[in-house]
Amino acid sequence: MTQSEARRKDQSLSSLALDPELLAEELAAEADLDPLESIGPDEQTNDSQAVARACDQGLVWLKGGHDDRLQGLRVFCEHRDPRAIPPLMALLDQPCPVERMSAVYALGRNPSPQAVEPLLKLLQADSNAYVRKATAWSLGNFPDAPILNPLIRALQIDVSAVRLWCPGSLAEAGSRSPVKADPAAGQLLQSLRVDSEPVVRSNCIWALGRLFEQLVVPRQQEMVEALVNSLLNDGEASVRDEAKIALEQLEDPGVLARLQTLLDEGFIG
Repeated sequence: MTQSEARRKDQSLSSLALDPELLAEELAAEADLDPLESIGPDEQTNDSQAVARACDQGLVWLKGGHDDRLQGLRVFCEHRDPRAIPPLMALLDQPCPVERMSAVYALGRNPSPQAVEPLLKLLQADSNAYVRKATAWSLGNFPDAPILNPLIRALQIDVSAVRLWCPGSLAEAGSRSPVKADPAAGQLLQSLRVDSEPVVRSNCIWALGRLFEQLVVPRQQEMVEALVNSLLNDGEASVRDEAKIALEQLEDPGVLARLQTLLDEGFIG
């Protein structure tokens, strides 16, 4: 399953989980693969007692040594428990980037207002790109917090691994109101035009589709033109495909007629 397909299957960022051990292996190997590929939909369980026992044990692990803490972090990447917030916050200062990164993801699964400021500091200043990438993802679970401008800045200047996850979080933040949607869309459109990474451009397209209904008509028109331009001119087939899907999902008769004309005239396949 591609990233865009996975996003369409479950658009809620807060329903995701991950495996800190896999993240640790990725970081240790300095692999090119994205650790967030390990994220999958949260599986519901009817055994509330089993979840409670897991959380109780997770809290014990979070107070242990490095290996125990990673086990505890795994628990709270899968389950929500307000008791975990203080120990997770404390782990944001760990010298080990794997622990910081995993704590950031766990706070994304267990969002608390008190975590916003520390997460924003990590996004802006942590020396490890994996930690910043985790923060870009997790901040999407705090859409009512002042995350818009920091995410815009990260999408402008950070490394590609971080930029990859900024569009989804910008979509979450921008979807709250037209006032937030417009600046989010403005940066997504700019990144769609200039970003060197095809997967970032694809994610910008997906995020723009999420924001469309919140945008004023002139911005909607600008978005449609940008997507048509990507459909016709982007050098990567994956980006062109994402643009086509996004345009179709608008379900606008004029846009659909335009796509049919482009198809009939052989400009698109």
